[in-house]
Amino acid sequence: MRTAPTEQPSIQCTDQETPSTGVAGSTPLSALGQVPWRDIRDSTGPATAVPLLLHRVASGDAETAGAALEDLRQRICQYGFVVEQATAATVPFLWELAQLPRVTCRPQIIRLLRNIADARQWESVAAVYPKLLNHRENPVVWERRARQAVRARRGALRTLLTDQDREVAVSASELADVLAV
Repeated sequence: MRTAPTEQPSIQCTDQETPSTGVAGSTPLSALGQVPWRDIRDSTGPATAVPLLLHRVASGDAETAGAALEDLRQRICQYGFVVEQATAATVPFLWELAQLPRVTCRPQIIRLLRNIADARQWESVAAVYPKLLNHRENPVVWERRARQAVRARRGALRTLLTDQDREVAVSASELADVLAV
């Protein structure tokens, strides 16, 4: 079987190291403007709604945050296993939000990260239909980049595994199992 090239078309990912404390910086989502959201796609088209949804997850009450996270999930990881071009660029912000105690839907964010880390849909399709690898916008590359983005921030799991919120700790444990940490 052919393998997908490792280049990612038109994405500048701002995947920076998590601070050594394992806690997100004091200004949440400050790097959102560094991502060219208009130039990358989610399941609906240009990923321009992703920053707004991330802000709603960060600052909304439980109902608002949950609805925003569900919308975001539909855009970057449909059905819990189909990633999009914008997924890898979104992952660092999900990690950041998962570490903020004031965010009301942290367990759901961690479960979304687990889904992304476990996604193999496009690779499975390419195994049966190798012509998929010839497309200019290669979803196999998107999937691999998204998994790499989740792995790049796995150091944050140390803190999440011992979180006082039991649901956060359990979700973090499940993610750790997928990442084999």
